[in-house]
Amino acid sequence: MLGTSILLIIINMSSKFRRCIQCKMWKNWQLFDATDFQSLMYPCFTFCRILGIFPYRINASTFKITKQRYILTTVIICVFCIHELILLCKINITGTIVYNTIPMTLERNCFFILGGFIAVTTYIMNGPRMHLLQSIMEISLRLSPDSYRKLSRMIHAKDIFGFFFLIGRMIYFWSVTNFSNMDRIFTFYINLIVFQMDMLHMNCVCVLTACFKEINDNLTNLRKHVVNDELYNLRETYHEQRKPFLLMKLKALKKQHLMISDTVKMLNTIFSLQLLATIVMTFAELTFYIYFCILHWKSDMHSEHRYFYPILIIYLTYQCIKISLIGWACDTGKDEALQLFSLQVLYQENAFSAKGLIIDATLLVAIVSNITTYSLILIQFIITEQVCKKKITNNIT
Repeated sequence: MLGTSILLIIINMSSKFRRCIQCKMWKNWQLFDATDFQSLMYPCFTFCRILGIFPYRINASTFKITKQRYILTTVIICVFCIHELILLCKINITGTIVYNTIPMTLERNCFFILGGFIAVTTYIMNGPRMHLLQSIMEISLRLSPDSYRKLSRMIHAKDIFGFFFLIGRMIYFWSVTNFSNMDRIFTFYINLIVFQMDMLHMNCVCVLTACFKEINDNLTNLRKHVVNDELYNLRETYHEQRKPFLLMKLKALKKQHLMISDTVKMLNTIFSLQLLATIVMTFAELTFYIYFCILHWKSDMHSEHRYFYPILIIYLTYQCIKISLIGWACDTGKDEALQLFSLQVLYQENAFSAKGLIIDATLLVAIVSNITTYSLILIQFIITEQVCKKKITNNIT
């Protein structure tokens, strides 16, 4: 019954994808040459809609939750939660699913629990996330066409390549493992949901960063213009005439900055739990997979499980690139927000965070440091295990 429900959902999502290709919105989509927020985010929105986690319709630049899509999202999340509970029960209670080692069992528990948490959080935040996207759309109207084109080259390439990379990786994983089809589909779906929500957060950060940069550029140009004018116009009447214009310009820029700052706070609130779970999952996955690579480096190269080694390397590379991109986007956004306006006029910090955890280059350094520490601890367990086995063999002999 459960398997039939998931297969029906997949078929339904496939038909939705085919309809999206034929719709007018697809015809208006310009690949790597976006002209507005809607065309910029269209690949990400399309992939989220295929997964059933985008219950919105965009009418006249307004996001609205539709009843049919919300019902579909509810059905998918219910089926998802039921299957996850059954899977965790099989792993930890009934023992129907048994992994070779304790670290593998811990890694699978971490992956399924955190992935399920991200999926449920995504469903709960559907309403607030709609208001966030609406706010970002309205703020981004001030961006120049050149800014949209620069953003689209990075965002479209990242979203499209990442999505199809995950599909290719899962097809390879499907061909070399002996898991049941439902467990494969479930694992595949978790990977896609986590990836799409991370990319949606990163895309929003990039758009807000571009908005901050636009303000900084305007301030820089305004300052240069004032300095140049003062060199040639030193009359008192000129300065009295220019002063109201400058004040109006600064007030307008200050208002824009306040709106973007409020949107950053909204972004941090809505994505904080999901982003925190992603960071914990990435940290755990990198630590365990480094351990698995070291453990199976020699033993599995000539065994029937040698195909797992490329999967480990590919997955490690994917996780490293993803967390690096998230950290880079948030760190760049913080630098742009603090470059001119916050320090000179408002003196307020605009940092992208998750429940107080600042997402920047410092976090990436801390993650690398802790992964190295825990990997060394796990390696010590491997060495200790081998020494104990050798001693037992010698005693028997």
